[in-house]
Amino acid sequence: MRSGPLDAETILTATEDVLRRHGPAKATVLDVARALGVSHASVYRHFPSKAALREAVTRRWLGRARDPLAAIAADPRQAPPERLHTWFTTLFTAKRTLLSEDPELFATYRVLTAEHSSAAADHVTDLIEQLRVIIADGVTSGDFTSPDPTATARTVFDATMAYHHPAHAPEWQARGSEAALRSICALLIDGLRPR
Repeated sequence: MRSGPLDAETILTATEDVLRRHGPAKATVLDVARALGVSHASVYRHFPSKAALREAVTRRWLGRARDPLAAIAADPRQAPPERLHTWFTTLFTAKRTLLSEDPELFATYRVLTAEHSSAAADHVTDLIEQLRVIIADGVTSGDFTSPDPTATARTVFDATMAYHHPAHAPEWQARGSEAALRSICALLIDGLRPR
């Protein structure tokens, strides 16, 4: 049996390991409890259901991608055009790195994100808000023009879907994908500039 206190973060870390080994279809709360050396009731004290546990692990994973991007979006040391470019290249690099370094877990999270659409929807909302901040800062500085930074942020996000949506993951390793993203960013940034 486990010695020491059991907390939510420990359970989420163990859940990731179990998901990596068994995949989302076969991983159970009992598997997580076994990996921790505790009863499944101990896991249920922190997460009331398998669905709640899966939702929490999905949100945790998505947060790892979101938090560094939030820091970029809020960083006034970079001018908005450079910040927008840095934000997209950081997002692309992070997703591609997750895919190449841990393909089993990346595949698992594709399934979990689809199952927990509220986690995915909240994640997208957060990302679009970060883009809105960058674009609004650009409007304030005179670098960008936009009558509605929120709508513009959504459009920019949608225009770059191939570089961050997991459905496009097989394309991320293709030769020239970084250069293509740079070209897309340059085009978007140029389109946002005042005429």
